[in-house]
Amino acid sequence: MLKQDKKPSFLENVNMMVNDTLNHIDIDPNIAKILKTCRSVLQVKFPIKLKGEIKIFHGWRAVHSNHRLPAKGGLRFATNVNQEEIEALASLMTFKCAVVDVPFGGAKGGLLIDPQKYDEESMEKITKKFARELIRRGYLSPARDVPAPDVGTSQREMGWILDAYKSLRPDDINHMACVTGKSVDHGGIKGRLEATGRGVCEALKEFFRHPEEVQRAGVNKELSDQNIIIQGFGNVGFNSAKALFQNGAKIIGIAEKDGGIFNDKGIDIKELEKYQLENNTILNFPTTKTIKNSADLLSYDCDILIPAALENVVSLDNADSIKAKIICEAANGPITYRADQRLREKGKVIIPDIYANAGGVTVSYFEWIRNISHIRMGRLNKRYEEHRGEAIFKAIEQISPNKLPKDMINQLVYGANEEDIISSGLEDTMRVAFQEILEMREKYNLNNYRLATYAIALKKIEKSYLELGI
Repeated sequence: MLKQDKKPSFLENVNMMVNDTLNHIDIDPNIAKILKTCRSVLQVKFPIKLKGEIKIFHGWRAVHSNHRLPAKGGLRFATNVNQEEIEALASLMTFKCAVVDVPFGGAKGGLLIDPQKYDEESMEKITKKFARELIRRGYLSPARDVPAPDVGTSQREMGWILDAYKSLRPDDINHMACVTGKSVDHGGIKGRLEATGRGVCEALKEFFRHPEEVQRAGVNKELSDQNIIIQGFGNVGFNSAKALFQNGAKIIGIAEKDGGIFNDKGIDIKELEKYQLENNTILNFPTTKTIKNSADLLSYDCDILIPAALENVVSLDNADSIKAKIICEAANGPITYRADQRLREKGKVIIPDIYANAGGVTVSYFEWIRNISHIRMGRLNKRYEEHRGEAIFKAIEQISPNKLPKDMINQLVYGANEEDIISSGLEDTMRVAFQEILEMREKYNLNNYRLATYAIALKKIEKSYLELGI
């Protein structure tokens, strides 16, 4: 048992959540040992000559589980990366994939670096060297281990990694699938950049489709009735805000590293996007109040709080001050284990990260499928759907004297393109997963979503190990 005065690490928090779930469901004790063990961790230290000076970089790649292949997980470039954090994130990836039925194992990678200190040419050299270290050791390939963007990385880095892989494995016909989160011009897929944030929105939309769950949370009936505060305005936070705003939700506060903004009447996210592009900050946005200490926004009065930045931002230190009735975890592990317990004691509803944050890996899966199959989604059926719609339209015209409205005609003769298919697949994934969470909660008489979500993941992985072998 951890002493009360010692703050658990990120990995310890994850393991305590796993242990908590194991105490509520029946899992083979031998499988339980595996579930808390990271299968392999690669540490690399590699030199690079930059501007005439040799620098040594430290990186890691952890594979928590390879019960399904490839293993999947982002690459993080940050100054606070360490092995324990990477192992914790790898385990969350395993559970996340299981929850949303994405047939991948869990992995994560990190490079100890401050990307802001290097120019683009240097970052390309560093990224490609790190990629080659992983490739040569079997920790990066379309079949075994597929990275994606994370904190400090983007489509740019994924493109460099793809180039490094292709140069080392020119005979691999599936080289495009060695990473996901690429630009559309280089094998990426429309919607991947926004996927995690849109997944958060889809998770909340599905929650509000269940009146009994909404009533239990003590909030108004519709998502559009909620006041929302978002902590973090990077890729996940921004795209969560954008998707929620498009669905009529009211964003009243946004917290960033250097401060926050607040307006109880709502923030126009479209205008904020333009403002940020022009000013490289969200602070001093017109019609909003600037908050100097962004952490204060976590305790402002709101209906939904969305932590969308880094892990452990909600701890015992600030849990009692949180007024939100619903907390939707858009980031990985934003709430510590003890804070999670405290918040639940206070009646807060927590939509856990391994469900709410799964939009990114879901659309990464679609991108990987596209790269492996070598065909654009919708290419085989788009025109068929259009012709079928035209036939239905003509049949209606023949049997009815009434003219159909133009917008209805357009809907009838429309064939789904790749972006439509991706959007539909993401929505379906998040809806089905939440319904499974409710079923699991009822089956084991669990009292919160986190236990039910972890239970789904652990039972699916247990089944895989027991039936296919360890």
